[in-house]
Amino acid sequence: MTATMLDAQLDSGLALAILIGFGLLWVAFGWYLGRGNRSIDDYALAGRNVGFAFATATAMATWITSNTTLVAPQLAYQFGIWGMIGYSMAALGLILFAPMAARIKALMPHGFTSGDFIRTRFGPTAWAVFMLISLFYAMGWLVSLGMAGGILLSSLSDLDYHTGMTAILLICVAYTLLGGLKAVIATDFVQSILILVGVVIIAWFCIDKVGISQIHQNVSELQPELLNLAFPAAIMFLFNNIFFGIGEIFHSNVWWSRAFAFKGGVGKKAFLTGGLLWLPIPIVTGFVALAALSLGIVPPSADMVGPLVAAKLLGSIGAVFVFVVVFSALASSMDSLLAATSDLITQDGYKRLLNPKADSDTLLKANKRIVIGLGLLTWLLCLPKVATLGALLNFTGAFVASAIWPILFGLYHPALTGRFASAAMALGIVSGLTLYFVVGFYVAAISSALVSLLICLAGVYLAPGKFDWQTFKEARDVSE
Repeated sequence: MTATMLDAQLDSGLALAILIGFGLLWVAFGWYLGRGNRSIDDYALAGRNVGFAFATATAMATWITSNTTLVAPQLAYQFGIWGMIGYSMAALGLILFAPMAARIKALMPHGFTSGDFIRTRFGPTAWAVFMLISLFYAMGWLVSLGMAGGILLSSLSDLDYHTGMTAILLICVAYTLLGGLKAVIATDFVQSILILVGVVIIAWFCIDKVGISQIHQNVSELQPELLNLAFPAAIMFLFNNIFFGIGEIFHSNVWWSRAFAFKGGVGKKAFLTGGLLWLPIPIVTGFVALAALSLGIVPPSADMVGPLVAAKLLGSIGAVFVFVVVFSALASSMDSLLAATSDLITQDGYKRLLNPKADSDTLLKANKRIVIGLGLLTWLLCLPKVATLGALLNFTGAFVASAIWPILFGLYHPALTGRFASAAMALGIVSGLTLYFVVGFYVAAISSALVSLLICLAGVYLAPGKFDWQTFKEARDVSE
């Protein structure tokens, strides 16, 4: 371990104290907010009554994940300018989902999950493929968040990876279990404030202590390719990441559950505002990573570069500050993903396949058990730490990008049938994964989206259907 890394580290006792303090705070908050949960609607969708301020905060904070605080610096460190700009383009997912959220709420006022939409619109085969995509992606994201907790703690203190990973999982499972989506959204509001303030302060210190001209000079001399706007792999990453980010949001029940939970008329404004607020954050965190060369920091793993640079800039007090900011970012995403994935499994798995007559109380109990099960499974999968965060997440790009066009056509065009929607998702995944291994991770999502689009267009023009939008209105309320 280098001297620069040692300078950035927290005392193990202080790191544990921060973990315990935050853990107790969020768990108590979750218990307090969850006292009024009486039904599955209250627990899973916060009573379908979330206002604009909380809606905007949860949209932005949920999207500020381990990716934004750890992977964005990693990609800037590896790909330079296009790395940070490319990652910021993931904001397009939130921005483009804004009108979709209004459409979803209007079509399915009593809807519960993204699976409800796919099953009603395209039938059981497409639903089965979509569930595979959703669950695979959800587990990949959960594992990346658990890994990020371990990486954070091992980067900023002399505690090991497994301690940090276990701690963040335990804390998030506990307060999500106690409070449901109400606790998730309320803590997101607080966490979004901490994150925004923290990112601004870290960037200011970076400019003040190192300087833009010094960073530019050192990068030009030591790694000039990072400033090359014609860097081929980085350009491919830019476009690939746009489709990856859009696919992540369009398909995920994390965002569909919010569309159902927000008050009428709130979703469109909240997602648009959240996307615009999120847009500059990867650029700022990526810029900080470029200071690693000037500071003489050589991280043992590229996904550690962000916390190490920030802690070096701010000193021992800064390490505490960075810890709190990144912890908030991780928790704001993990809790949302635990809640949304447990809802999906409860409604589309347990209720749909195992217990169709389950009432609200039965579903509420099942949902809580599934939250615990997801936490345990994630912990087991995080134990080996088999890949870097960037590699792990980009593997799922082929899956999520394949769902972009079936969802868009499904929401706005009555001609796409279930047969072609299923083929578009399945063949999109196959082509994306093939190119992931043959070419690289930076082409998986874009190739998957392209193949999926071509199949959807073929279905619309060669074998059009005539879906009746009234079918959604007639669908039985799944929360009954």
